[in-house]
Amino acid sequence: MGLSMALRGAACSSFALALVLATAPARAEPAPDPAIARIIDEGLERSEVMANASALFDGIGPRLTNSDNQRKAQAWAVALLKRYGLVNVHEEPFYFGLGWNLDSYAASMVTPRKLPLTVIPVAWSPPTAGTITAPVIVAPMAKEEHLAQWKGKLAGKIVLVSMPGETSESKEAVFQRYSDKDIAELDHYDAPRFDPLTKPRWIKALPFREKLAAFAKAEGAVAIVWKAYRDGKLVSGEGYAYQPGQTLALPALEMAQEDYRRLVRLAVTGPAPQISIAVAARYDDKNLNATNIIAEIPGTDPKAGVVMAGAHFDSWIAGDGASDNGAGSVAVIEAARLIQKLGIKPRRTIRIALWSGEEQGELGSLAYVNQHFASRPVDPKIAGFAAEDAWNKAYPITPKPEHAALKAYFNVDNGSGKVRGIYTEGNVGANPLLGEWLAPFHAMGATTLVASKTHGTDHEKFQAVGLPGYQFIQDPLDYETRVHHSTLDTLDHMRPDDMRQISVIFAGMLWQAANSDKDLPRPPLPAQPTPTDPFKVADPED
Repeated sequence: MGLSMALRGAACSSFALALVLATAPARAEPAPDPAIARIIDEGLERSEVMANASALFDGIGPRLTNSDNQRKAQAWAVALLKRYGLVNVHEEPFYFGLGWNLDSYAASMVTPRKLPLTVIPVAWSPPTAGTITAPVIVAPMAKEEHLAQWKGKLAGKIVLVSMPGETSESKEAVFQRYSDKDIAELDHYDAPRFDPLTKPRWIKALPFREKLAAFAKAEGAVAIVWKAYRDGKLVSGEGYAYQPGQTLALPALEMAQEDYRRLVRLAVTGPAPQISIAVAARYDDKNLNATNIIAEIPGTDPKAGVVMAGAHFDSWIAGDGASDNGAGSVAVIEAARLIQKLGIKPRRTIRIALWSGEEQGELGSLAYVNQHFASRPVDPKIAGFAAEDAWNKAYPITPKPEHAALKAYFNVDNGSGKVRGIYTEGNVGANPLLGEWLAPFHAMGATTLVASKTHGTDHEKFQAVGLPGYQFIQDPLDYETRVHHSTLDTLDHMRPDDMRQISVIFAGMLWQAANSDKDLPRPPLPAQPTPTDPFKVADPED
């Protein structure tokens, strides 16, 4: 009897539970935001991104940090952002170093035959006194101990300081779109490494360039020439001696590999060829501060915080700085225009940033993060790449009041290829919300969240102080193989359809982040790590 009643009671309870489940409303999915459809329509049907790209790249050109041309481009961007209706449009200064302006340059082989040479002056190297004509000498010097063997041999010479190497044959496609397999391979977690005893390779290399130039000048050389790091007649002109009193002592050129090897072959078989070079360049020490451009779309809720989007506005000098990173810059500007076009305000303030000094160590975003969000104890006398390295290793991190207000930062800086997803920087807790915001753009090819980190651009400075900063995954195209920092970095290597897609997704992600009732989970505030290898012995060369 008792058992029968128990079974009957259980049956009644099961029926009641089933009835409740059957009548309960299904778990609600986020309602589609009609603003996204409007952003897509405006961004694909009436885009202004390529017209702005032409005005910036064709009309103004490269934007070396603190140069006259960068200031001209920044004035153009400020006026455009104001015309689009953004407010609080302003420039925020930070210490950088010398300006440098390249007015003209030329190089040619004079003997044994006349031949124009493909070169670019190294940024922040001194000008020539008119046209210099001199024989070359092949004197490879990559370390300080190499200098002594050339003592007494360089007077009156143009010094070729790189090893000639051999012509490279690329085993990879020059132009690439990511396959699903390619993107899947990005989804990995790399254990962090902390090595306080070793300086990065490039930190060690930069002072040697200054020592090499000073040695060559003391020996009576008239100029130095480095070989370009890629073949195909590509040059870049990267240079980092922009601190007052630390510039290169001699005019310095980067020469196309094909021309460089020709000179080496002729010099080895003799007699050494003569070449002529002329560089008209100007240093500017009137204002050692560079500036970031900041603009806002105000939110309706002052307590809801801020979301940001950014790209670096500076570039190198060989091309027009189109893909690196003019593409990201005009996409950020277009994203702001698309949101303004909605005619409705977001809940959170949307802030746009166009950074300077990225090519010299992400110095603009570092300065902004340090000023607004969190500080790290770094000797203010340290400058340039050394300052970035010191900042990355300095603890403790001290958050500022604005730290809690920043809800998300999105960055584009991998060329002009279409967006395929987001690097989540190992913060798996952010996946659900980032995936939700990305979902409206799956049909455009942006589908994937990967755990891996990506390096070498401004979102790193946000992540470095525990802020949710993210970079988009982009199709490579020919960015790394040919365009990056090279003479080919012009508008011709940008794909209009890709640029429209980038701008729309940028705007859509910003809009949803600005209106979401959820916050992205933050990474932990970084604390002093222990050395990954506690038994490592310091290398005397460091």
